Amino acid sequence: MSPRKVLVADDEAPARALLRELVAARPRLLLVGEAANGLEAVELAHAQGPELVFLDVQMPRLDGFEVLELLDRRIGVIFTTAYDQYALRAFEVNAVDYLLKPFTEARFEQALERAEDRLGALRPATAGALAAAARPVGSFAERLVIKDGARVEILPVGDLDYARAQGDYVELVSGKRSWLKEQTLQDLESALDPARFVRVHRSYIVQGSRILRIEPASKDSRVAVLTCGARIPVSETGLPRLQRWLEQGSR
Repeated sequence: MSPRKVLVADDEAPARALLRELVAARPRLLLVGEAANGLEAVELAHAQGPELVFLDVQMPRLDGFEVLELLDRRIGVIFTTAYDQYALRAFEVNAVDYLLKPFTEARFEQALERAEDRLGALRPATAGALAAAARPVGSFAERLVIKDGARVEILPVGDLDYARAQGDYVELVSGKRSWLKEQTLQDLESALDPARFVRVHRSYIVQGSRILRIEPASKDSRVAVLTCGARIPVSETGLPRLQRWLEQGSR
């Protein structure tokens, strides 16, 4: 049986060294890469195709929850963290297990055995649940992470003009650029600050400050004209929401 491919992602060199040593001591594991930040972790995962990732929660560039959002959902993930407040969140987003630093070799082996029982199973957490787990309770997203092939794009929400539902994906539009992200529009709506964004149609969310004017499209329909030139349909149920948003914004 081929050894399991393992990726280690931690911004602290001593932590990576310990994990490297523990992995090397187990012939059933094969270390295929080490990452010192979240962006490297995503890039290495794409290039090396690990089956299991030991993933630090707090890292530069992308944190552990944002990395998890961008990984193939069949990859097993064991979070490593010095902060036990993240343990519950790790389970909420369906990581296989977590290792609270400093951990023993026996605890490492226990997490590994648990992981091997679940490797290859599709992680049930949605991208929206993963994104929500990355934020403190009661806060809203300040940026959106998007995987575009091997590349990772980071889009500040202030640059988002509008989002459109595309089945199990959303199209995120900023100026002349657009990206597809595996997330439902409902999940995205819950992540965005309602003081800045408004759902004007079952398929569209717009950043309110981008609206130039509302125009009639036909006898019974309206469109919102945005600063980028886009014309966004406003539904019957979306119109009163938009009107309330505009009224609140003018106070």
